[in-house]
Amino acid sequence: MADGPPVSLGAVNVAARDPRALASFWAGLLGGEIAGEHGDFVFVSAREPDGFAMSFWPHPGDRPDQPAQHLDLTVPWGTRTAAVDRAVALGAVHRWDVLDEVPWVQWSTLADPEGNLFCLAEHPPAG
Repeated sequence: MADGPPVSLGAVNVAARDPRALASFWAGLLGGEIAGEHGDFVFVSAREPDGFAMSFWPHPGDRPDQPAQHLDLTVPWGTRTAAVDRAVALGAVHRWDVLDEVPWVQWSTLADPEGNLFCLAEHPPAG
């Protein structure tokens, strides 16, 4: 067991060419809302008390083809395809599916409207 206070994810911070537009996409996908703006900085609230918030700020530079990090988001078993369709309707691009690499998860990799990769994953029920 670790010593010290528990650590949890509070927010994900994203550099964006258009912070307001990208914040709107993520608010729509995650169910949060744009809860604050200051100049070009935009804050999206967490959907639930134990969820995470997101902050967006201006960054006009190019994005790497293979980012060092990306979000893995989980949906209930049997809903991944519908979640992918919903994300695409909001502006994401479906990149690929990984359905049989390991037995404990299936996932789809997408790109948000600015090309940031994220995954929508589902885990089979235990048993």
